[in-house]
Amino acid sequence: MLAIENLWKAFNKNTINEVTIFKGFNLVVNEGDFITVIGSNGAGKSTLLNIISQSIKEDSGKIILDGVEINKIPQYKCAEHIGRVFQNPSMGTASNMTILENMSMAYNKGKRFGLTSGIDKKNIELFRSMLKEIDLGLEDKLNNKVGLLSGGQRQALSLIMSVMKKPKLLLLDEHTAALDPKTAEKIIKITEDIVNENNITTIMVTHNLNYAINLGNRLIMMHRGNVTFDFNGDEKKKLTVEKLLDHFGDLKIKEELSDRVIFS
Repeated sequence: MLAIENLWKAFNKNTINEVTIFKGFNLVVNEGDFITVIGSNGAGKSTLLNIISQSIKEDSGKIILDGVEINKIPQYKCAEHIGRVFQNPSMGTASNMTILENMSMAYNKGKRFGLTSGIDKKNIELFRSMLKEIDLGLEDKLNNKVGLLSGGQRQALSLIMSVMKKPKLLLLDEHTAALDPKTAEKIIKITEDIVNENNITTIMVTHNLNYAINLGNRLIMMHRGNVTFDFNGDEKKKLTVEKLLDHFGDLKIKEELSDRVIFS
């Protein structure tokens, strides 16, 4: 589904602050993969998602999604095939618009539009049924402004909106990191249900080692722009938090882990 070939990316080029993140990075993601990504601070995890979604451009290399080299097409075209949920709950929704308006906008993703209203009343019951499935009471708040919702409610809404048009790829960038533990668990359950029910190829960056182990079929560990371990199948099923920390220790990078990783 996704192939990243010979990826190079540096920031602050030609200055004393120049930092090269990727030096010939390669990765293949199979259709239906649910990959969790962990790593040391500055490993390039979020930068990788930004490059895949083309919100930042690579210096060189190929990003091939379902046979199309998406780094050669406009970003808005690329966005038609990729869903994304950010760490900040406010980034995936428009706070001054209602839930109905947000969902209508997501439902019309990729369509041509004019000056008429983007809300089709025929879709209201569809939206209500989608919201009812996540059991957060949002189905009765369609006309409420999204800015009035809690962080967890906004992330749940962002998740639904990101998959409404059945994207080829879903990118989750620490989408529970800003939530309290109880709400984070709820969002993780919703995430798992949505990904499994729709069989969406997914890459999820997380600092929570328990989530990394228990979710998906594949776990990637990154360090300094490289994949240092790639666990899948039975190998992943046998992982524990202690074993993952031992792997970090084997690489002598435990000191580069954030407290969020160590205490997850």
